[in-house]
Amino acid sequence: MTSAALTAPAPFLPQRAAISIIASLMVAFGVFLSGFVINEPAPYELFLVVLIGVWAVFGLRLSKHIAPLIALYVLFNIGGMFSILTMDDVKGTPMYMAVSLFLAFTSMFFAAIIEADQRRLTLIFRAYLAAAIITALLGILGYLGILPNGEVFTRYGRAMGAFQDPNVFGPYLVLPALYLMHGLLTGTLKTAPLRAFGLTILVLGVFFSFSRAAWGLLAISIVLLVITMLIKERTGAFRLKILVMTLIGALLLVGAIIIALQFDQIADLFSDRAKLVQAYDGARHGRFERHAIGFLMAMEHPLGIGPLEFGLMWGEDTHNIWLKALMDYGWLGFVSYVTLMGWTLLLGFRFLLRDRPWQPYLMIAYIVLIGHTMIGNVIDTDHWRHFYLLMGIVWGCIALEMRWQAGLRKTGQAHVPLPA
Repeated sequence: MTSAALTAPAPFLPQRAAISIIASLMVAFGVFLSGFVINEPAPYELFLVVLIGVWAVFGLRLSKHIAPLIALYVLFNIGGMFSILTMDDVKGTPMYMAVSLFLAFTSMFFAAIIEADQRRLTLIFRAYLAAAIITALLGILGYLGILPNGEVFTRYGRAMGAFQDPNVFGPYLVLPALYLMHGLLTGTLKTAPLRAFGLTILVLGVFFSFSRAAWGLLAISIVLLVITMLIKERTGAFRLKILVMTLIGALLLVGAIIIALQFDQIADLFSDRAKLVQAYDGARHGRFERHAIGFLMAMEHPLGIGPLEFGLMWGEDTHNIWLKALMDYGWLGFVSYVTLMGWTLLLGFRFLLRDRPWQPYLMIAYIVLIGHTMIGNVIDTDHWRHFYLLMGIVWGCIALEMRWQAGLRKTGQAHVPLPA
């Protein structure tokens, strides 16, 4: 061995490790910013534009495992661009489509970086949880009038945290609520009080949003989580633990709601919002009639009528993600969106219960995604930032599983090393 070889510097592994850590922390900070969207463009968009750009320059890899996500979101947005061509006055629709395309890129980005390193899932969920706790507290304290000038965190007498709409604020809190609930059901007693406290804050945030979609989303997600865990966990003792803790949690939740309803302001608004069909739903030209009208219009406008035009035409937005796709993105966008959701839910279900390090994250995100798909029938989730994050998490976990399976086929072994 030559003296030059002896004095040569060691491989740049420490430097690469440091860069990887910094990059992951930047991702976590970006996710944290998703909880604060009072103005647009929000800090979330501005930060992620830079982050994705820098990552793309220094080696962002989009693998074949997330190709369906990429291709179908691109087709979806091409449908929106064709829809603009039908408009006499495009107004601000190019910017709307630019946001749509950017949010699609964020979904691809999260999927790619999760596939590259499954440990980023922990950072993403923890950053999301921190943001949700803070924005929920802002909404709760603002609603209760405890914060000075706290009305900035409310709208229409409903909590909305650091968001622009209570109907986005409430659903945003459901993923971290399920994350904490899963931790309560599987974790130790030592961490249970802190998780229970955080879960209480998030549930109160959902409740004070007075969003029927958020209430339904939380209820559906909790039920699906309990059922999935009962199927996955085979031991009788663990199943008993899940059932007992779920029953205790349900009783505490009911008790908290009963206490809250003793206040007239809360009781009156709850009574009004708890109605399954509001006046603006079933009235003439109400939400449901507009849905029927919109689907009939789609038969005559295969390219759509242009982004946001339906709301200008009828005075209210579509409040239905499927109709939104037809009106704003045309039949091309609609078919792409339906295919993407079907593909995502099918693959996610196929991989849902496999014993992998990322399985809990896939399970939680998949369940909340199912809930968002269901509430999409009565609300428009098109530009919800956390929805695209959910898609990225699920597809990142799908890609991890595909890499795992490819490793098995390549080596012919029963076990292969887990992706880093």
